[in-house]
Amino acid sequence: MSNIVKTVDVETVDVLAAVFGNLDENANMIAKKTDVEISGRGGSICISGEENNVAVAEKAIKKLAELALRGDRIDLLKVMYVCECAIDGNLEKLDALQGDVVAVTTRGKLIKSKTVGQKRYVDAIRKNTITFGEGPAGTGKTYLAVAMAVTSFKNKEVDKIILTRPAVEAGEKLGFLPGDLQEKVNPYLRPLYDALQEMFGLETYQKLVEKGAIEVAPLAYMRGRTLNNAFIILDEAQNTTREQMKMFLTRLGEGSKMIINGDLSQVDLPPDKKSGLKNAMKVLDGVENIAVRKMSQKDVVRHPLVQLIVEAYEKSEKHGDENDKR
Repeated sequence: MSNIVKTVDVETVDVLAAVFGNLDENANMIAKKTDVEISGRGGSICISGEENNVAVAEKAIKKLAELALRGDRIDLLKVMYVCECAIDGNLEKLDALQGDVVAVTTRGKLIKSKTVGQKRYVDAIRKNTITFGEGPAGTGKTYLAVAMAVTSFKNKEVDKIILTRPAVEAGEKLGFLPGDLQEKVNPYLRPLYDALQEMFGLETYQKLVEKGAIEVAPLAYMRGRTLNNAFIILDEAQNTTREQMKMFLTRLGEGSKMIINGDLSQVDLPPDKKSGLKNAMKVLDGVENIAVRKMSQKDVVRHPLVQLIVEAYEKSEKHGDENDKR
């Protein structure tokens, strides 16, 4: 098929600058993802390449220009995701992300789903009593779950937020860390502390912890309890055993909601132990009021390089390189 040239007009110079990005990094990313050449011409964007590729790039650029006109920040992550949606023919699904605010931080930052996969995950949490979220690092599983918990607490839908994770170490030993058990597991719980403090503010967070309205504890502390009127998040669930997962799930009490998150590509259990997350997702899939949502590298919202790293590892594993699986 022969090459063609297409021109996209944009409404303002600011929109043009946003689409091109600092030092043209956004335009270069669009060109790379869609296999076209992009240049500026006056107040327009010129696209040249194979006809189908130009059509995809045109759709992506028009959507990015539309987002920029609304005031959205156009960074490399957004460019990559819009391009992928254009390639998959899913651009219309991006409209569902607009206006869906999950929470608001103390600094007034609006927390929203940034990808279609994240939106499906958030919607599942809203609709179900138990939601499993599985996917690679950087897909926002923990952050969005905490945001949902905070919103539920502020709306007085629950009386307490409980966040927990198994104290399974990735190549380190708890016994060599200083302090008592709580001090030993604090590094494992740091991401949960950070998210809560951003949502509530440090002072309010500390007061809620003192009142017992927020509890952050290792999974072992859940045994023997019934958790009523609480929003409960189990993080790093890939490192639970089948027995630990069953113990956790059966803690569910009246008026409570559970979120179980993990990444099955990062299991730190001994070789003879099977992941409780993998088992539970299989056993409970299809059970009423329980949802399973999987995210992929397309839902990564950290540095663009994280998405490329995840993708590279997934390709390696698909080719059967067992040495790269752990």
